[in-house]
Amino acid sequence: MFTRVTTRLDSGEFPGIFAQNTSEQGSAARPNLNEFSYKKGSEIFGEKEPADYVYQVMTGAVRSYKLLSDGRRQIGAFHLTGDIFGLEIGSDHRFTAEAIVDTSVRLMKRRSLELVAQSDVMVARNLLSMTTNNLRHAEDHMLLLGRKTSLERVAAFLIEMDKRSTAAGILALPMCRRDIADYLGLTLETVSRALSRLHALGVLGFVGNNQRQIVLLDREKLASLDLQH
Repeated sequence: MFTRVTTRLDSGEFPGIFAQNTSEQGSAARPNLNEFSYKKGSEIFGEKEPADYVYQVMTGAVRSYKLLSDGRRQIGAFHLTGDIFGLEIGSDHRFTAEAIVDTSVRLMKRRSLELVAQSDVMVARNLLSMTTNNLRHAEDHMLLLGRKTSLERVAAFLIEMDKRSTAAGILALPMCRRDIADYLGLTLETVSRALSRLHALGVLGFVGNNQRQIVLLDREKLASLDLQH
């Protein structure tokens, strides 16, 4: 389930592709942004649906995934606060996007964005940069899935989340271990064992009994990926 509020984009309110230069056109030309609030587990868009909008996470978190022919789920990416997602090369979405927790997103019509990019060099550059970053992430994820050990995969995931975290000292993960397992191509039990191993090695700690709040105690050791020896 979701609720919607229609708002107007203010120039500079969102950096990158969600900010339009209106110095010549005036405020009347600013595109509308629709704001949606999704409950935990709600679908934002489905695989093969028309990719008519580009999205930005305002609060919460989103996972993009495919269901494989054997019923397994492969998560391709996690989108956190401020992240932009849903920009496709083709006309349809390649993944399904779903709210991990109660989440709010804003969206702009893809056609409106393309029109802005035709006359705004900065927006065009930001679109190219975003496309390049998405390609880099896909390549990194492919390499991650090809790594030999589960410990390396979990360590790489924690490093990625640490780089994207805005909290000082604590990783407050919105996703559960099942999500992490489906992102890393591992089983739930394997992810749990890897986290327990890292905890035993003194690399990370947990805040109280909350397994989703992680303190990284030794980033250098984590980054070395030489923890299985």
